[in-house]
Amino acid sequence: MSSLVKSSTDKKLFGVCGGLAKRFNMDSTMIRIIFVLAAVVGFGSPIILYLVLALIMPNDY
Repeated sequence: MSSLVKSSTDKKLFGVCGGLAKRFNMDSTMIRIIFVLAAVVGFGSPIILYLVLALIMPNDY
């Protein structure tokens, strides 16, 4: 498994979902769908999680 880093190639906003998908060997679209569904059901708390991950995850160089 690779380390947990933001993706510089598979990104829409900050590369968090692309990095998570690479780390867990999943499709990045599935990670994005999970985040959107969680944001709708979780009343915005996954958005806060996404922003925190965007701040603390290092970039892949």
